[in-house]
Amino acid sequence: MPHDLLLFDLDGTLSDPLEGIGRSINHALTHFGFPEQTMADLAAFIGPPLDESFKVITGIHDLAAIAALVARYRERYADVGYSENVLYPGIAEALDSLGRAGMPMAVCTSKRVDFAEQILEMFGLRHHFRFVSGGEIGTHKWQQMATLRSQNQVTPSTVMVGDRAVDMVAAHRNGLTAAGVLWGYGSPAELQAEAPRYCFAAPADLLQLHRHQRDSETI
Repeated sequence: MPHDLLLFDLDGTLSDPLEGIGRSINHALTHFGFPEQTMADLAAFIGPPLDESFKVITGIHDLAAIAALVARYRERYADVGYSENVLYPGIAEALDSLGRAGMPMAVCTSKRVDFAEQILEMFGLRHHFRFVSGGEIGTHKWQQMATLRSQNQVTPSTVMVGDRAVDMVAAHRNGLTAAGVLWGYGSPAELQAEAPRYCFAAPADLLQLHRHQRDSETI
């Protein structure tokens, strides 16, 4: 069956967000008296929802305290953190090629939608995507994707492209095809444990999705 939409994660898939996210997490932590984390340690928290990450880092589960940490994080992130994203080499070219080939694309990220839109505009990529779905605190990515399914914005023919297990799980729980990418923050073992249909080593490999589409249409 041909794919009707390529649904991309943002952090760790289209761009490397570690500097902006890491510095903003530490901004929140130190404000509330928690020790700074190293960037190497914070890399594990690229992808999952921010509130869940703060719970793991601090050991706190009080909702008001977590909300305060998130608010302080977003204070810095809105000011400068979003601009510290770095586009992965080869992503712009891959999206251009997929766009010229007529592949419909969209974004589904745990990041708040206004931040996601801002980052895509900064890189000159927003025009590639039909829509951008952003996450909210307390909502898992599979729930976010379930909403997209209920709105008929994605279907079983849609491919979710992401770098973490959370992306693969969200795809499978909603009947979508999963595609893992190896240049982000998920290890090969993490991705392979979720059995994605595709696993790509470099952005140029994303063009295989167009070849699959073309081959499906000629069968």
